[in-house]
Order: sequence, then C-alpha cells, then structure tokens
Amino acid sequence: MNFKANSVIYFRGDVSDKIYILKSGRISLNSTDIETGQEIHDYIQTGEFFGVKSALGKYPREENAVVLSDTSVIMFTVPEFEQLVSQNTRIIMKMLKVFSNQLRRMHAKVSTLLAEEEQVNPEAGLFNIGQHYLSKKRYQQALYAFRRYLTYYPSGRFHAKANEFAQKAEQFAQQYGTGKGPNIEGVETAGAAPGAKPESGKQLSDAAKEFYAAVSTFSQQKYAEALRAFKEIADTSMDEEYRIKSLFEMGRCFYSLGQYDACIKHFTGLIQRFPKIPELPDALYYVGQSYQEKGDSTRAQSFYKKITSMPGAGEALMRKVRRAIKSGEG
Repeated sequence: MNFKANSVIYFRGDVSDKIYILKSGRISLNSTDIETGQEIHDYIQTGEFFGVKSALGKYPREENAVVLSDTSVIMFTVPEFEQLVSQNTRIIMKMLKVFSNQLRRMHAKVSTLLAEEEQVNPEAGLFNIGQHYLSKKRYQQALYAFRRYLTYYPSGRFHAKANEFAQKAEQFAQQYGTGKGPNIEGVETAGAAPGAKPESGKQLSDAAKEFYAAVSTFSQQKYAEALRAFKEIADTSMDEEYRIKSLFEMGRCFYSLGQYDACIKHFTGLIQRFPKIPELPDALYYVGQSYQEKGDSTRAQSFYKKITSMPGAGEALMRKVRRAIKSGEG
C-alpha cells in the first residue's frame, strides 16, 4: 500500500487486525505521555513492523501512525502475518530484533527518568510540572498534574496550592480554552510577572469548590468523609456537571471502603441513568474489580472484556484491564 505525505495510516483508538512493515518512506507513531501530556514521536525504520501488538492483542491502537513523506508499506491481516511468520525463521528473527530495539529505547528512557529522579524531589517535580503547564496556559495538562499530586501526596507540603491551582486550571479551561487567559498569581515559573493578578471573570461554582474539597478528602484516604461530601453535592447541587462527577466519585468511595455490593449497585444505576458519561470505562472497571473481590471471576472478566472494545478507554486504564484479564485467565 502507498500513502502520501501528511496522511494517517491509522488513528489511536482504532480497532484493526492489520499489521504493517515499512518498505520505504518515513512514519512516526505519535502518542501522548499519560503523566506529562507531552507528545511522543517514535520513528519507524525501514523494515520494521508496526501495529503488531494491538492487532495480535485485539485491543485499540495506542498511537496515531502518521506518514511524514511518501511511503510504501506491506500490509498483512493477522492470519496472513501468522502464516508468514510460521514459514519464515528470518522474519521471526527480524521481529525479535525490532522488539529488542524498542525495549532498549524504553530502557534508556527509564534510565534517564531514574537518573533525573535522583536529583529532583519527585513531589516538587510533579507540582512544578503542573505550574509549568499552568504558566503556558495548557490548563487540561495542568489539571491532570495537580490531580495526580493530590492523589500521590495527600499531606504534601504543596497540597493547599495544588488544590487551589487545580480549581483555577479547570475554571480557565472552561472559560478561555488552551493558550488564552490571564496569568495566575502565585505560579512560580521563569518569565512570569511577579505579583501578577488574574483578571476578573467567571468564578468556579460553589459546587465545584465543594467537589475539589471532597477530592482532597478522598486523596487523604478519608473515604467515609469523602463519601458524605460527594453525596451532599449529588443530592443538593443544581450544577449538573459536578453532580454527575460526584456520583461517579461516590462509587469510588464505596470501592475504597470495601463495600463491593454497594459499589456494583451504585455504578450500575449511574450507567443506566447516564450511559454516555466520559467515566463509563472506569465505572465498568470498578464493577469488574468489585466482582473480582467478591470471588466472581467470571462476571469480572465479562466487564473487563467489554472495556477492551470501548474506544474511549484511556491507555492507563487499558493496561490495568489487560493485567486483570491476564490474571483472571491464569
């Protein structure tokens, strides 16, 4: 098959049984780092395979395969590929070499990260990542970083600021979008105007403030207290967005408290009422985990496998699901 420059062979989330070998041209596999939000480019060399793991594993593509220059590839279905490999030892050795190169590249990245971690306090590093994105007005990435901080360091020394900045990040994401909006007071980054004050504008609703306070409580593993707070928001708030978010978090509280029957019942009701919520794959995962904890592996596996067919499931969740499936099959 031939592809023109700037075309796309497949998109992240696509489900396909096609496997490719690069014959000529240039291809980049583009994905997003789940921790930092940065785009990762993995360039395919001539003769390398790509699309193998997702095709053989029957799960959605993990990256976009972008054509950088006019390109020619050889395409196989899974049965064709398996037949080719079974009859050609040289192909097997080539594939092993490719995977070995990928593992070496991964090892190099991990080694670099470990070396950096020895020099930088990881708590401060995660908080600073959030500040960096906030200063660049990339609010969704900043929000993700601050939420991770609140989860990993519930009693950390930047806890109050992280909670405040998380609220600001979501507010500005809704109000201004990426790349726009005022500077935020207290964000310590190079080039930021000292003492700059944010412009006046739409403020977070009371429900949003209460929601983030409850998230902070949950991150401190005070699950019963967090459950009461989320329930209060869900029962009384007129803000539909945070009411639904609170309903989802209530399910997480039930699971964290070991109340697995309540977790299953709660998430089942939530899915029936709001079948298109973005957190649907996560809700199904918690239901599966609850059945797993109750000793019903068969029902747990059915929920895990349902998630694998959902294009909206994030890669971090998919990794947990695949581990759960493998564990159940073992």
